[in-house]
Amino acid sequence: MNLPHRTHRPRTGRIPPSDIPLKETPERSRPVAWITKDSANQRIELRDEPYLTEDMKRELTERYLPRFETKKAALLPALHMIQHQYHWIPAQALKEIAAFFDLAPADVIDTASFYEEYWLKPRGKHIVAVCRSIACEFCGHPEVTRACAKHLDIEPGETTDDEQFTLVELECLGSCGTAPVMLIDETLHENVKPEQVPDLIEKARKSSGHH
Repeated sequence: MNLPHRTHRPRTGRIPPSDIPLKETPERSRPVAWITKDSANQRIELRDEPYLTEDMKRELTERYLPRFETKKAALLPALHMIQHQYHWIPAQALKEIAAFFDLAPADVIDTASFYEEYWLKPRGKHIVAVCRSIACEFCGHPEVTRACAKHLDIEPGETTDDEQFTLVELECLGSCGTAPVMLIDETLHENVKPEQVPDLIEKARKSSGHH
């Protein structure tokens, strides 16, 4: 398997509301209250067949591990393998990778969640990506994003119930001179107006034969 050479970009500093620390008072001497996730009750869907196959393990052992001084340094190729095969990285796969590398599951989860390119939730067949660069911000990207969200009935980062579309926002799509722009799968749409969004999305839907 030839894995793509990709530029790893850390996730932006967006913090889920449930993870934001809330101070009880502005005084430093008073304690800080933290809202935490109820991870003890979170369930991981398991399947009998492993995600990290024997062929993947063999390739990691023979091709990638010799290149790195530590096992942890070879995590990225392993994550790429899983995502390339399944289009996202299930929690079970993260645990299998951790066991294979003899690492704590938290180390693998931290690495996978650090980079924007890794999908830890199932994504749709079509990816609708709206640019949120400064140029697009000035030229109306928020309105384009809202039009996408309204038509798909989801928010950025979510996937439609029929698993056809995932809506995301990206930092820059490299077409600042024609802002605002959006990418639907591999097609770049320039100078996008909010009223054009429904037609653009439906064209992508029809191209896959899904109605």
